[in-house]
Order: sequence, then structure tokens, then C-alpha cells
Amino acid sequence: MTLMITLVERLVNEIVDFFEMHGLVDMVRTGDYHTLRTLAGIDKVLAPLIPILLVLEVINAFILKKFSAAQYRVPLLTFVFNRLMRHFFTILLVTWTFGMLAPLSPIKTTITWYWLIYCYIVWELGMYTYHYFGHKVRLLWCLHSAHHTPEHMNLSVSYSHFFLEAPYADIVRTAVAALLGVNFPFLIFIMFVDTWWGGFIHVGEGLMRKGKLGFLYRVILTPNHHRLHHARNPLYMDTNFCNLLNIWDRIFGTYREERDNIEVVYGTTRCTSGKWWDAYFGEFVALGKDVYHAPGLRNKLLYIVMPPGWSHTGDHKTAGIVRRQWLQENAIIQQPETLRLELEVRTDSQPQAGDVGMLQVSKAFYKIEPENGENIVDPDAPLYVRPTGKRIR
Repeated sequence: MTLMITLVERLVNEIVDFFEMHGLVDMVRTGDYHTLRTLAGIDKVLAPLIPILLVLEVINAFILKKFSAAQYRVPLLTFVFNRLMRHFFTILLVTWTFGMLAPLSPIKTTITWYWLIYCYIVWELGMYTYHYFGHKVRLLWCLHSAHHTPEHMNLSVSYSHFFLEAPYADIVRTAVAALLGVNFPFLIFIMFVDTWWGGFIHVGEGLMRKGKLGFLYRVILTPNHHRLHHARNPLYMDTNFCNLLNIWDRIFGTYREERDNIEVVYGTTRCTSGKWWDAYFGEFVALGKDVYHAPGLRNKLLYIVMPPGWSHTGDHKTAGIVRRQWLQENAIIQQPETLRLELEVRTDSQPQAGDVGMLQVSKAFYKIEPENGENIVDPDAPLYVRPTGKRIR
């Protein structure tokens, strides 16, 4: 009986841990709500949000009969494994990095709204740096790839990370922030916002079909943008690296919007087995094989630091090369800039210099009155078209 009670208690604790409800439970139990005035207190209230949305997402999939265990297997097994490993690491890593580098910054910020904007832009630069090199350096891609192996987008993907990626990400982002003058209170606040937004943008089509968030689509990085980042389509690979503000993607040319004629296909080009061990450790195995078979020390080192897809034979399959090849092969479906020009339509028996074509229109056209007030009375007369030179915005 004692063993059964212990197992039940352990199960309850695991459930509470998964929903991150310990802080909220303690707050209700003690009746001390003063912590809600602090960032830590707000965090206790919001912490269960992503897990609850994940459960709702699964329930919604069951109701619509679209649930598949394969969609959640890799992320949730990764979550369990990382829970076992996280005890070896601590948030003190952020504090240590900041303490070492902040005194070296030539910029000193204060607690004002304009410095907050500056600090968030700097944080996004750190986010972009960590994320970009996580895709462009083979060894770092081994750390990051577990997050990209799921072949379906849903909130469980936000739990799918290799356990050593967090220390790497924290060091890079904190270093950039500290060296560019982000003060520690703003750093903690921004990390809080970044964590929850970074989880939310993984919401699946089951809860949010388009994920563009209305007018915010033109202002910030939305779930729709991040879905492209998780795609293995050649056009979408290695794009949209930012987390909330997409300013650095626009500056560095990695910003991408979804095209209606190209369906997003999730996952990576290598790992398609659906097996957890392959998703979690597969890139390390593949890198080890490439390094082992590479001729000479130089090529072995290059495999470690060059982008995924690089080959000592020159037959490169990096994301940039694959995208260029795809664009060349599919040039017919590229979407050039659309120019809207004002046209002058004239009925006449003969074309004149400057005409660019003829129109064959429906009868409804003849009900339109030209600017001179004269109706077009002869529906059998040819209609010639020439541009006026004016561009319609």
C-alpha cells in the first residue's frame, strides 16, 4: 500500500511538473498573491499556458480524428530525456556569462522605454546569431537538429531540443546582450517574453490554421513565419531565424513569406525515419562518419565547421545551393513583382504606334463611360490598349 501511495504521489508530481504548476499551486496554498507584482509571480501564472495549449491541441486532433502518435513521439521522448539531463545544468550559466562580459561593454543602458526597445533589438541579434550558426556550422547543427526533425508542427515541438543546445544558446545570446549594453533587469524580462513567445510560435494548424495573426504579420514573427523555418522545402530552408522581431532576418536577407502554391513540408532532409534515437543522435553519427572517411586533417576539420551538406568532393548539398538549384528548375512558378499600370483603351479601326495589344471583353464593359462622357457604342469595333505611363499603387 505504501508503495502504491508513493507511485501515485510521484505520478501527480510528474503531471504537476509537466504543466509547470508548482509555483501556482504554492501561491494558492499559501494565499500569498503579492508575488503577482513581480516577474517571477507572473511567470508562475503563465507557466502552464503552453502545456495546456498542447493538451488542447491533442484533444482537438482526437475530436477531428486527425490525431497521430507519430506527430508527438519524437518531441515528447526528447522532453522526457531532457528532464533527466537538465539537473546537470543551471541557470547560473546566464548569470556567469553576463557577469564576465557586461563590464566590457562601452554602452550603459538604463530602465527606460527607449532602452527597452534597444535591448530587445540587441537580444534578437543574439538570437539570430545563435540560431544562424546553429544552421550553418555542422557541429552546432548537430545540437540544433533535434528541434527540426519532427515532421508535424504542433506545440510539442517546442519541447524537442538536444540537452546541450540550451547552454550553447544561453552563452551566445547572453554574450551578445552583455557586450552591447543590455542591463540585467531588462535581460531577465526579455528572456521571459522570448521564452513564451518562442513556445507559442510552434502552435500547429489544428489550433491556428494560418497563424498570421492579422496585421501583426507585417510587424513581428508569427507562427506562420516560424512554420517556414521548420520546413525542408528548398525555398524555405534556413530562413526566419528571429524569434519575435524579424528585423535581423530582413537586414541579412533571410526573411521569407509563405507562397500559396508551395505547401510546407516539415522535418529535415536527412532524418525521415521517425525514430527517436535517429532524431536525437543521428546528426552526430552522420558527422562522425563524414569526419572518419574524409581524407586529411583539413577536410576532417572542415566537415565540423562548414554548413550541413558541405562535401570535400565538391558535390555540395548545402541549403543555399539546393535553393538556388530549385529556383533555377522552377523559375516558371517564381512570383515576380507585380506592376499595376494605368492603360488607355481606345476603339479604332486600325492600331497606332504605342499600342501594346487588343482586348476582347464582355458586354458589361460597354456600360462603362469613358472620361470624356462618350459611351462605346460599337461592340464589334476593336479595342486597342496602350500604357499611359502612370503606375497604380
